[in-house]
Amino acid sequence: MGFLQRLFGEKQAGVSCVQTARSDNKFLGLPDGLIPLKTAEHAMYEQIRSSVPIIDAALEKIVRLVGGFELECDDEYAQKLLRQFASDVRVGGAQRGLDAFLSCYLDNLLTYGSAVGEIVLTAEQDSIYALYNSPLGNLDVAAPNTPVQAEFYLRDGVNSVPAPHPQLILFSARNPAAGELRGTSLLRGLPFISNILLRIYQCIGKNFDRLGNVRFAVTYKPNENGIDPTGAREIAQNIAKEWSEAMSATTQGSVKDFVAVGDVDIKVIGADNQIIDTKVPVDQMLQQIVSKLGIPPFLLGLSWSTTERMSRQQADILTSELEAYRRLLTPVILKICNMFLAMNGLCADVCVNWDMINLQDEIETAQAQLLLAQAAKEMEETK
Repeated sequence: MGFLQRLFGEKQAGVSCVQTARSDNKFLGLPDGLIPLKTAEHAMYEQIRSSVPIIDAALEKIVRLVGGFELECDDEYAQKLLRQFASDVRVGGAQRGLDAFLSCYLDNLLTYGSAVGEIVLTAEQDSIYALYNSPLGNLDVAAPNTPVQAEFYLRDGVNSVPAPHPQLILFSARNPAAGELRGTSLLRGLPFISNILLRIYQCIGKNFDRLGNVRFAVTYKPNENGIDPTGAREIAQNIAKEWSEAMSATTQGSVKDFVAVGDVDIKVIGADNQIIDTKVPVDQMLQQIVSKLGIPPFLLGLSWSTTERMSRQQADILTSELEAYRRLLTPVILKICNMFLAMNGLCADVCVNWDMINLQDEIETAQAQLLLAQAAKEMEETK
């Protein structure tokens, strides 16, 4: 019996049939019942992040604001080993630390709705060698026996084969729909809004190409006596040549006057027209984006009118959002830590203590504790 079988057991607990599950061949174990974790929709989300900087910045801020954590065990020796493992474990090929793995894991979870990782063992299968953030395109998921037990399949060209060690796979889904295995991206609903915003920005760029890059109209009016067409053509060519030389001189840092003989009129093309004010529609689109991402606008550099009380409420909403993401990451952390302890022959209860989200929360907590202590002291004195 191999180490993985001894660690996880030869058999898993079975379940009875689910009455409300669909009876099509989605859960019958057929090849067409496999669900790819990466779809064409995900490429659209990647395009949105690369095209709209504020969306990319918001997701990166969410990942950073989730914060760090401390691992605690009831065994002091196990806690020391676990904390050392969490700070030194290899992640991919260039990073170290459990925090680095979780940052990429959460980023995929927010962008695609699902995230996949793998615990990589040593060649002797007696220790954890590294943690790997797997691309979603390398994995399919299915529930051939019951819709409440997902099974993983590895992509082998055009075919999919069952994962030989599914116990080593880490998988999370964000807000999956009822009966679905894949999660829902945080960017769902933003492609339409982002498309409108990008079209506005493209129009702004085109308008500046037309009106912002100043062009001149030089008009020569012959005198009342009139001249022959040949002379008018020569005068116009000379004026154009002199004007071009005068404009070219400015690009080289020198000033050259333009001298013309006769009635010459110079006007700026488009000077009478104004670029359409796009502040209102752009603000409307940004409000939709900010409301979907759950990030207060002041964290993204948006100076919308707000009050101190409103900012505090927005901070509270952000705190609840971050706590929800922490609840998604905690089972992943516990699975990694429990496997590490089991491979080292240790049995201890692991607890994940997340750091306070920001300093303001710590100050408010301290003030609340101070008020409670003062109230308790006054009650003791009145007795």
